[in-house]
Amino acid sequence: MRWARMQSETKGRVQRRLKRVAGQVAGLQRMVEEDRYCVDILTQVAAVRSALDAVGMALLTDHVEGCVLGHGSGTEHECARKLTREELVEEVRVSLKRFLS
Repeated sequence: MRWARMQSETKGRVQRRLKRVAGQVAGLQRMVEEDRYCVDILTQVAAVRSALDAVGMALLTDHVEGCVLGHGSGTEHECARKLTREELVEEVRVSLKRFLS
């Protein structure tokens, strides 16, 4: 998806969440180096996973709103090729499968 076309609110939210994830991963590395209790590390792993899920949901929502529903209107990614309705549905199905796996 083209960032220039992504809503600035979505882009800002994604950037903030990715910075938070980077900080959480750095914290996980410190916890392992410090030989912290495994359950505490696992709790932080779950927090990182949750933060990444939030990023994925924001991106997926923006893609469906801008690229799929707006297909052919100029809101889709500049690299997007012309797709039939069935191909768009398949793209959403594949995207959801990748995100949820």
